[in-house]
Amino acid sequence: QVQLVESGGGLVQPGGSLRLSCAAAGSIFSIAAMGWYRQAPGKQRELVAAIASGRRTDYADAVKGRFTISRDNAKNTVNLQMNNLKPEDTALYYCMMTYSDYARRVFDAWGQGTQVTVSS
Repeated sequence: QVQLVESGGGLVQPGGSLRLSCAAAGSIFSIAAMGWYRQAPGKQRELVAAIASGRRTDYADAVKGRFTISRDNAKNTVNLQMNNLKPEDTALYYCMMTYSDYARRVFDAWGQGTQVTVSS
């Protein structure tokens, strides 16, 4: 089974920074896209940022200019640098990956989620 392992969440004051990392392990032939989603209590899960194999990136309007997504193909890792954090960024953050196995079957994989809390 493919597994995504996340790290970097925690408690930070408004204006602070955090760096989330997600590493994929398992039988992976290629990765089409990797990204980060978040979900706050009582709200829908939303896309925060995504990066495709061709390095194209997409960001939610609420995080543009503050968050930066990057990937390391050799390590099957995706990172999210979060600067100038705001209380409304508080949520459970999930790593996501769309990949194909060696039989060329396409799957989505999700991490367990890591909590980000922005509070004074």
